[in-house]
Amino acid sequence: MLFALFKDTRMRMLPRSVVMACALVMLSACQAAPETAESPRINADNQFTELADAAWQFGRNTDPTRLQDISPEALAARYEQRLAYYEEISAIPAESLSAENQINRDMLLYALKNMLSDYEFNMYLMPLTNETGPHNRMAGLPNSIRFQRAEDFDRYLSLLNDVPDWMQQQTEYMREGIRTGMAQPKVVLENFAAGVNAYIAMDPTDSVFYQPAHVAKRVLSEEEFAELDLELQTAIATQINPAFMDFHEFLVEEYIPNARTEIAATSLPNGEAFYANRVKHYTTLDLSPEEIHEIGLAEVARIRAEMEAVIEEVEFEGSFAEFINFLRTDSQFYVETGEELLKEAAYIAKKADGVLPQLFRHLPRTPYTVVPVPAEIAPNYTQGRYSGARRDDQAGEYWVNTYAVETRPLYELEALTLHEGVPGHHLQISLAAEMEGVPQYRRSTYISAFGEGWGLYAEYLGLESGFYQDPYSNFGRLTYEMWRAARLVVDTGMHAMGWSRERAVEFLGSNTALSLHNVNTEIDRYISWPGQALSYKLGDLTIKRLRAEAEATLGDDFDLREFHYQVLRNGSIPLATLEQQIADYINAEQARIAAE
Repeated sequence: MLFALFKDTRMRMLPRSVVMACALVMLSACQAAPETAESPRINADNQFTELADAAWQFGRNTDPTRLQDISPEALAARYEQRLAYYEEISAIPAESLSAENQINRDMLLYALKNMLSDYEFNMYLMPLTNETGPHNRMAGLPNSIRFQRAEDFDRYLSLLNDVPDWMQQQTEYMREGIRTGMAQPKVVLENFAAGVNAYIAMDPTDSVFYQPAHVAKRVLSEEEFAELDLELQTAIATQINPAFMDFHEFLVEEYIPNARTEIAATSLPNGEAFYANRVKHYTTLDLSPEEIHEIGLAEVARIRAEMEAVIEEVEFEGSFAEFINFLRTDSQFYVETGEELLKEAAYIAKKADGVLPQLFRHLPRTPYTVVPVPAEIAPNYTQGRYSGARRDDQAGEYWVNTYAVETRPLYELEALTLHEGVPGHHLQISLAAEMEGVPQYRRSTYISAFGEGWGLYAEYLGLESGFYQDPYSNFGRLTYEMWRAARLVVDTGMHAMGWSRERAVEFLGSNTALSLHNVNTEIDRYISWPGQALSYKLGDLTIKRLRAEAEATLGDDFDLREFHYQVLRNGSIPLATLEQQIADYINAEQARIAAE
């Protein structure tokens, strides 16, 4: 899983020239069209490119020394302008555009639609999940700037001084959320406030917000550094710490005590429409919750049969539940320290690097590293995650959760590493970020059904490249696939079909070898983030189906490396767009073969 710009999830944007990107896409569009000044396609491409550039530029923070205005007036104004862009771009027929601009249109409409939905369903009144909130977003400020000159540190100090007002605005939105019923359920927030306290450092030099000072020592003179050091410590002590203390107090005294008691998204205002919107957004498919639930049950049954076969292979004498308990409790499957877990993950990651040429003919330039999940969020966090580079002087990061290391089994680590590192998120996201001749939104938009579907498919690729030789590790792969199949059942069950949290915990816990700690944190994540968990399995099923169609049609001429290139070459795209791209690839290959 991971982080995103054109929102959602959580990928980081690499700084590039938007003007240059748009100029390049305009050039490619014109080259693909007939060379006549009167061509309707040229006119449509020009119209689209101009609108797309304006829509992309709009709403971006134009003052780098201030946090973006999130006042009610600013949100309303941005909504109205984005709605106008959405309607104008929608009115341009896709068939009137070049092939590249048809993809650009799909991407931009997807991103705009989500930002419009955020306002229409008042999602800004609930700016947190069980894992993250406004405090985490502010804690990302030290990594948002490339510090090279004194002016960069001045800009950073200015941003820090904006934090109290920004946090107070978020608090007021959350108060309104309580009043209107747009709040998170109390059950998922048990340990949330402690995560806020983790950012409060009585010694300012221990604060995450002090991190740029370590760079300042290298790039500033002694006199300049002394001045910065004083201003930075003062800002942390007088601005950051009080803002976070106030937010913690608000959570403990107001928000959590008055949070919702119901867990279903359908219990929110306009809840049925909201959940349908989230399902469509995260899956990009036209499936009802009931249809998804049935797909999940069928996948659970299929994977369960494969898991039973592994249990038979290792000659375990006992029931499925007893085998799961054995995996959860036997010390042979666990390490004693977080450092040991990181080393195991790093070894698997390096081994995965070595098999990439077998599967891909185009690899990213950006490297990645293995790091622990930040301690301040680890207790409520998932097992691992990928965090893309924010700037071109950074590597991607594969986060491994080392909190409660006794709950992090080694038999799951191969699947986790392949998903979050390579050939999963790092490879896919980095290739997208490094695309040339396309607009910035093509490089930085993250579509969960594509990205998470690719991540789960990447776990499956381990079977074809020498991983999972240990039957327990193969069982770990299956338990991860079961985990994603069970998500289809429990997410729709809780949010649309009346399931209790206890029923969801029992279903996930009894069908996977996830530790009970992970089962509970995962269920809380699905409750607080409706629909997102559906994207993994549905995306994986789509990619596997398209591969099977290509293999069946092309036969001996099927090239797996070429198939992977075709899947990834356009970045993160809606599944319907992917299906069209693969259909075009198959048709082109058939024509090439026939012509030989």
